[in-house]
Amino acid sequence: MFEALMIRRADGVVTTRLEQVGPDALPEGDVTVQVSHSSLNYKDALAMTRGAPVVRRFPMVPGIDLAGRVVQSHDPVYQPGDQVIATGWGLGESHWGGLAGMARLPGRWLLPRPGGLSARQAMGIGTAGFTAMLCVMALEDGGLTPASGPIIVNGAGGGVGGMAIMLLAQLGYEVVAVTGRPQLHAYLTSLGAAEILPRDTLSPTGKALETARWAGGIDVVGNDALATMCASVMHGGTVAACGLAGGMNLPLTVAPFILRNVRLQGIDSVMCPRPRRMAAWARLARDLDPTRLDSMLHDAPLADAIGIAPRILAGHIRGRTVITVA
Repeated sequence: MFEALMIRRADGVVTTRLEQVGPDALPEGDVTVQVSHSSLNYKDALAMTRGAPVVRRFPMVPGIDLAGRVVQSHDPVYQPGDQVIATGWGLGESHWGGLAGMARLPGRWLLPRPGGLSARQAMGIGTAGFTAMLCVMALEDGGLTPASGPIIVNGAGGGVGGMAIMLLAQLGYEVVAVTGRPQLHAYLTSLGAAEILPRDTLSPTGKALETARWAGGIDVVGNDALATMCASVMHGGTVAACGLAGGMNLPLTVAPFILRNVRLQGIDSVMCPRPRRMAAWARLARDLDPTRLDSMLHDAPLADAIGIAPRILAGHIRGRTVITVA
């Protein structure tokens, strides 16, 4: 038996409780993992408090990230004792995730835990850091370098934003952070932000093109903020879009793309192909400053996750929450 957070729905009411579960209840998969650490993401918090639309089948174990040790494998790539991680692929949505003592999943969803990273550090990075690295790689694919000019990061107080600031600063970029929480200024500066701007910096003005201020940007908000960011990027710049905290609409014109040659690159961390995943995690292990990473992390036991979820949704948690499972 092992402990698991279990999301259930009965008569339209969603509940999340800590339960004792037997190994026979685990879903199908090639590899069984004893989970040591997971993380608590915004998507997990939504799943635990509201269920749908994040959760696609019930009952469900949340947790879009996991790290642990292989205990049984029918996949020739992995052997018992191997240290592995997994992010995305529907974990915590359509397949039981990492907020449990055990997980069973297809071997192709797993990656060897990168050398130099502990399980705690890997989950401190998790989907947020992985997504941030994919955004940085997209900027690089667009031809941007530290010499290109400043990079704006919207939603800087969240996990993706904070990770993006750390990575960009470590790589030598000038980073401009946008946040609606003034109390985070010292924290964002410690992560490497050179300038911090208020949220209304990216409020719409109705102009097809804004003053060109940034070489590129990373946005987790979408909607008006993303549109204004695209309209404010310099000629030849790239914007990486990876979230929709502000909504799914995108009210902009073609002007930034045909007059300034701006590239808008979408980032999907859930179904990212394995070669790109391997490259991103290798970069994370190499490029992240462990001291700055540690300053972002909050640790909590599995039993505390239910109480933390509403605080994440309310914007009361900064950085990343690492869950110690076992």
